[in-house]
Amino acid sequence: MEERTSSSQSWDPERYAKNARFVADLGMPVVDLLNPQPGERILDLGCGDGALTAKLVDMGCSVVGVDSSAEQIEAARELGLDVHVMDGHELTFEGEFDAVFSNAALHWMGHPDEVITGVRRALEPGGRFVAECGGYGCVDTIVKALKEALKRRGLWEEGVNPWYFPTDAEYRGRLEERGFEVNYIALIPRPTPLPGDIGGWLETFAESFTSRVPEADRPAFLDEVREAMRPRLCDEQGAWTADYIRLRFAAVKKG
Repeated sequence: MEERTSSSQSWDPERYAKNARFVADLGMPVVDLLNPQPGERILDLGCGDGALTAKLVDMGCSVVGVDSSAEQIEAARELGLDVHVMDGHELTFEGEFDAVFSNAALHWMGHPDEVITGVRRALEPGGRFVAECGGYGCVDTIVKALKEALKRRGLWEEGVNPWYFPTDAEYRGRLEERGFEVNYIALIPRPTPLPGDIGGWLETFAESFTSRVPEADRPAFLDEVREAMRPRLCDEQGAWTADYIRLRFAAVKKG
C-alpha cells in the first residue's frame, strides 16, 4: 500500500444532504444483508450524518456510530444518536459488538488492513462484518476526467486520489488473512442517477482533486471536467448518472 496521505476532503452536512442523500437512500440492500435483530449491539463505521444509523436504531438495535468528520458527527448527534469522532484506522473497541456495519465509507480508508484488524477486535466471537463501499472500477469516468484535467495543468501527483476501490478477490483475501470467514462478497455495478448537475457531486466528494486548482481557475477546471464526462454520464435530457460499482460483503469473525 502507499503511504497514508492527508486528504483535503471536508464534509459539510448541509451540502452532503443536498447532493448526496442518495448514499443513505440506496443503502438498504446492505442493511438487509446485515439482517439486524432487535437488541443487537452494532457499530456503524463511517456513520456520516447518521441517516442509516437512525434506521438501525428504529429496528431495535443498540447502535454506536463513528466517523472521522466532526461536522458529520455533530449532525448525527442532533438526531439523538450515540456517535463519536474516530478514525476508522484506529478503532478503540474490544469485543463489544454483535456486528460492525459500514455503508459508503470503507473506500475513504486507504489502509484496509488496519481497518479490518480494528473491526475484528471490536467484534465478539462469531460477530458479523457487513459492509458496502466503492469497488474496483467505481467512478472510473469521473476519476479519469479529474486526473487528466489536473495533468494538463501540471497539478497531478500520486496521492491526490483519496479512494481505495478493491476487487472482490483482493478484499476477500484481506478479510480471510485477518481472521474472517467470508459468507458473501460481490462487485455490483450500480449506475446512480444524481439529484442535479454533476458539479454538485464534485463539490461534495472530489475536494481532494479540486482543491489542487487555484480558486480563480476552478470554474474553468470544473467546466472542462464536466465536458469530458458528458458523453458517458449525461443523457440527452441533461440528467447525470455516476458510474458507481459497489463492493458488498458479509463476513464472520472466526475464533
